[in-house]
Amino acid sequence: MIFKRNIVSKILSNGLKADFALVRDEDAFQAALYIDGRAIPGPPLPVPLDPCKGDVTHWMGNRPSVGLTSEEAEKIIREVKLENSVLEHRKILQEE
Repeated sequence: MIFKRNIVSKILSNGLKADFALVRDEDAFQAALYIDGRAIPGPPLPVPLDPCKGDVTHWMGNRPSVGLTSEEAEKIIREVKLENSVLEHRKILQEE
């Protein structure tokens, strides 16, 4: 994974800092969770939480996982889609 930039940062209830970053993995961008600078494996985009727990509607990471509000999740998803659309556009231009 190649780190590009942080999208969302938050302080967890245990005092640790969680960063949701835009990273490039092979041929596409995805989101990655870092807790106090350590990469946490998990899904490449926020996953809906069913049922929601108050303001928390999505999650990322596996052991530990971190809850996200709908606004945070939408921002992460939007940034990843935007970067992937730029990659796709560049690919199309190179083929012409």
